[in-house]
Amino acid sequence: MGYPDEKKTGSRPSSSGGPSAGNPNYYQEESMSRSSYSRHSNGGSSGGAGYNEGSPVLNRASISSNRAAPPLPSRQVSTIHRNGNGVGGSTSAHGTGIRGSTRSFASIKDDYKEVYRDLTHIYKHKIKPLETTYNFEGFHSAPLTDSDILAKPMVLLLGQYSTGKTTFIKHLIESDYPGSHIGVEPTTDRFVAVMNGSESRVIPGNAAAVSAELPFRGLDRFGQAFLTRFQVSQCPNSLLENMTLIDTPGILAGDKQRVERGYDFTKTIEWFAQRSDLILLFFDSYKLDISDEFKSSISALKGQEEKVRVILNKSDMVDQQQLMRVYGALMWSLGKVVQTPEVMRVYLGSFWLHRPPNVFEDCRQLLEKEQADLLKDLRDLPRNAAIRKVNEIVKRARLARVHAYIIGHLRKEMPAMFGKKTRQRELIQDLQGEFLKVQQLYSVPAGDFPNVAAFRQCLEAYKFENFAKISMPILKVAEEALSTDLPKIMSRFPQHANPLLELSQKNPFLGPPEEFNALNSNGSKNDIPPGYWHFSSVDKVAAQPIFDSLNPIEGKINGSSARPYLMSTGLSVDVLAKIWALADWTSDGYLSLEEFAVALHLVKAVETGGEAILPAKLPETMLP
Repeated sequence: MGYPDEKKTGSRPSSSGGPSAGNPNYYQEESMSRSSYSRHSNGGSSGGAGYNEGSPVLNRASISSNRAAPPLPSRQVSTIHRNGNGVGGSTSAHGTGIRGSTRSFASIKDDYKEVYRDLTHIYKHKIKPLETTYNFEGFHSAPLTDSDILAKPMVLLLGQYSTGKTTFIKHLIESDYPGSHIGVEPTTDRFVAVMNGSESRVIPGNAAAVSAELPFRGLDRFGQAFLTRFQVSQCPNSLLENMTLIDTPGILAGDKQRVERGYDFTKTIEWFAQRSDLILLFFDSYKLDISDEFKSSISALKGQEEKVRVILNKSDMVDQQQLMRVYGALMWSLGKVVQTPEVMRVYLGSFWLHRPPNVFEDCRQLLEKEQADLLKDLRDLPRNAAIRKVNEIVKRARLARVHAYIIGHLRKEMPAMFGKKTRQRELIQDLQGEFLKVQQLYSVPAGDFPNVAAFRQCLEAYKFENFAKISMPILKVAEEALSTDLPKIMSRFPQHANPLLELSQKNPFLGPPEEFNALNSNGSKNDIPPGYWHFSSVDKVAAQPIFDSLNPIEGKINGSSARPYLMSTGLSVDVLAKIWALADWTSDGYLSLEEFAVALHLVKAVETGGEAILPAKLPETMLP
């Protein structure tokens, strides 16, 4: 039985005001809405990369005016208003509003605060003692700190020079970040961690690597040559409250550049890749070649393939037929480098700071759909990152348990008095045989064992007689974490955020919506202004804190969550059933924030004009 072997300068886009993030901590009690952003940039691109006014799907949503509903003589349940605004859709180059997907980033917030806290507690009290007792750090990695576990999700951007990595970051955060520069030449010459902060500032690499508040303490292993080429750029930004973006130097071709870096670029990429939750590989329509250093960087992502996404940027610089050929050429190039049976996910996109006049519009609809898919990946990042961290802790605990068995076994095999050096050499030479003994003795799966050659090399630096003996109490506590505590945390993640419901479950008050087709649509609406039946009159701001208090899962609440609050309005069950049927225009049995706000809007209408005020069908003007 074997064991695994390892092997253009321009004017900057201006933000009309970002959120004041007084506390850069990951766990913020309030998720602040994004301010409106006007794009007047004439900036160039990193090799032509800039903001694309015709590709709005990834733009943050503009803040709408949120005109309040006309005053109604209704009894309102008092609410605490959250600092936020309603969000409207952005407008494409053709004047079409892209609704729904562009709102998403404004509503991203941390829903996994308790998960991270419990995970930190389990690690510190049940797994870390096992690691420190058996010197896990000397063979694998240093113990995790609170900042490692509580760190925001990290997105790593990789690509050759002028493929638009820096421009993409500016496109997401809708502003410059300290130290950013864009040009047709290779401009990013360092690793830049773009993070949220109370003010715009740059933290040099040496300071960032020793800060207990930042998750970069392990970077000092790459030496001074790297730390002088690393910085943390902080700026107040609501998107950065939920993730950290890692900009990397543009990769060039040739051995000279690789040698003159002064540090191991590939190993550095590997360090960031292991700690990232999403890895974006950037190509553009005129730069599909993969240099030797880029190839070695992609190879460093081995074992992280599920995190990797490919972005074919500047896709509107070629026409439809050429784009088809470029896509095929990119897939062919990737197939020679990435040795996986699955096809890598490639997103077509175009992220300009200033849209050039010579772009092609024949694939605009396709690009918008692709960018919407990429947006969904980024929206899901907080949840996926929380699951990944639980998974990483499980893997680490399993490895630490096996490590303890191995170290304890080697200590047990040492003689009490004489021949210690000889016996140690014998054990090291027959290490694979000792692994087999440990496997049989403790019923450990072979896949849990470390690489034999790497472990043997580490053993050379130790004296086996100084190893700790097997301590069953410590192992029992770690086993309890693996068998009980960590599975409980995983069970708190819904397998399907919005599972399909039976028809009878879709309306929490009465039967299916079909029962309400005969609603009286001729009721007098003289007491309600005509403008009331328009979505612009819906008070989404007031609905936001109520919606958040009902524990939405991925942006929606179900009937059992909404029923107690709606019942507290004092309306009859029959009326509330009609309101639910009207507000749930997607007929999925769940209410989004917009649907919930419309439901509260209809409650106010009934309180003013009675049940007869409800229409038989929700007017199209009430749809966002």
